[in-house]
Amino acid sequence: MEAGLTAISSSLAPARDSATAAETQQRMNIVIVGHVDHGKSTVIGRLLADTHSLPDGKLEQVRAQCELNSKPFEYAFLLDALKDEQAQGITIDAARVFFKSQQRHYLILDAPGHIEFLKNMITGAARAEAALLVIDAAEGVKENSRRHGYMVSLLGIRQLSVVINKMDLVGWDQAVYDRIVKEYGAFLDQVGIRPASFIPVSARGGDNIAERSESLSWYEGPTVLQALDAFRSEAAPVQRPFRMPVQDVYKFTKQGDDRRIIAGTIDSGAINVGDSVIFYPSGKKSWVKSIEAFNRPPQNRAEAGTAVGFTLQEQIYITRGEVATLELQPRPQVTTRLRVSLFWLGKEPMIKRKEYLLKLGSARVTCRVEEVLRVMDASTLDATSQHNSVQRHDVAECILKLDRAIACDLAEDIPATSRFVVVDDFEIRGGGIVREALPDRQAGVRDRVMLRNYKWEPSTIQAGQRAEKYNQKAALILVTGQDEVERKGVAKGLERRLFDDGKVVYFLGIGSVLYGVDADIERKPENRLEHMRRLGEVANLMLDAGIILVVAAAELTQEDIEVIKTAVQPEWIEVIWAGDSITTDLACDLHLTGGAVPEAVDQLKAHLQEKGIIFRPW
Repeated sequence: MEAGLTAISSSLAPARDSATAAETQQRMNIVIVGHVDHGKSTVIGRLLADTHSLPDGKLEQVRAQCELNSKPFEYAFLLDALKDEQAQGITIDAARVFFKSQQRHYLILDAPGHIEFLKNMITGAARAEAALLVIDAAEGVKENSRRHGYMVSLLGIRQLSVVINKMDLVGWDQAVYDRIVKEYGAFLDQVGIRPASFIPVSARGGDNIAERSESLSWYEGPTVLQALDAFRSEAAPVQRPFRMPVQDVYKFTKQGDDRRIIAGTIDSGAINVGDSVIFYPSGKKSWVKSIEAFNRPPQNRAEAGTAVGFTLQEQIYITRGEVATLELQPRPQVTTRLRVSLFWLGKEPMIKRKEYLLKLGSARVTCRVEEVLRVMDASTLDATSQHNSVQRHDVAECILKLDRAIACDLAEDIPATSRFVVVDDFEIRGGGIVREALPDRQAGVRDRVMLRNYKWEPSTIQAGQRAEKYNQKAALILVTGQDEVERKGVAKGLERRLFDDGKVVYFLGIGSVLYGVDADIERKPENRLEHMRRLGEVANLMLDAGIILVVAAAELTQEDIEVIKTAVQPEWIEVIWAGDSITTDLACDLHLTGGAVPEAVDQLKAHLQEKGIIFRPW
């Protein structure tokens, strides 16, 4: 059976190839959603068969495979090509299916209907221009039907047709159809969607899928295929501001090739050779030297929807998670606080103070719930008074606090760079869209840093060249704690150990900063942020020179670290607490407890080797 399923899956490749090869023909992305067993896969299977989008002989092959396994044939088997899907009888992941009508090509994303796999629907729906939502006429509107409708609305999909399936099981009764139209239409109206049509069908028999059905003569609206063809294709967002989340930076070294290619997929806008680009949240600037693409001739322009790479005239240090933009266009939002609309699918509630991972574009950042503003049940749209947590299947308006700034856009401006998912315990537990970028305490510092990066005069010596020369990576080692003797002893001991090992290292006591570059600032609590900013700027200069900088400072807080991270690349910072008890809210990378200074220095050196900052010889 497994081999047969593999054959079914691989045989759909010709249809995919024909769709991608016809670059001159229009293609629309559609997501199909609905409650489990309401017949989504059967609807798609009939569309494939009735539009003759299957390879020659494929339908007969599937029928023969079913007969061989003593299993009644279902059109859904054309999609359920994974062994686990067949065994469970539910669609597990968002399947991509290509077919074509006389008008255009289609990519249908078959999103799961089972409540346990609802999160996969979001992965599919995020790329869709329109949606089909399937409801079983016999079962009627289910709780999941409402949730799916709300999720489609939340993702900004406004073109929707509702397919009322299995009309044969209710005797083609128009009263059943009218009842579902009234009930579900009222719900969709509440979430701001006005469906293009409600289509009564029997997908198993092909009624009203591609051809009009005599059994449904009382219905005068479009068939499913006609409804799809009536949807309007969205123009590629080329006219919107340029946004390209940086996926990676590739460096070449063979045969004298010294290119550093910044790679990603363009979400909106277009880029040309010679354009001035700014990367956020860092604010670093350069100019496009060349546009690169695998196995393609050189090009001078790339537009939304294409995966490309480009090189820069002046090399700057860029990492995954930055967003490439054009200098003369509106900039994205940059902040550590976001007001969001999110849905929660985790079995455990989303609670305050717990750390989660937020993924937006290529950025990955730790976040916490700062405040739950409003919670409602996605299936009933009833608001609740519970403001301490977000329960499973709830939709909430929340404020999220991030541990470092990211670049994003608001949902109404550029949807692609406003969507995010929330990960907990290595699983996607929720997702949503950015409604507002809120001010944070680091906003002033960040603006100064972005101006600094914009005006930065880069050296001709790259960071990688310094690292190779010095046999080390530049790093800021922040040693903090309650006891002055202990933290300074560890910091100075580390400096001596690394210096003896031939490293380029420097110890900086916080007093040297306070009574040096900070001499014009009074030592008051309200000036602490500026003290930290200046420490970050001093550190940034020394790190740019390739140095390992070891700083000793008393009882740093998490807010102090966030200010320093605004001025210094976060991945270059290691936070160390020296002492038995952590007396602030600091989240440290290494906690040194007990023991003498030499042992603590040994432990800290091993930590730096583990992080790849210095070389481990074994």
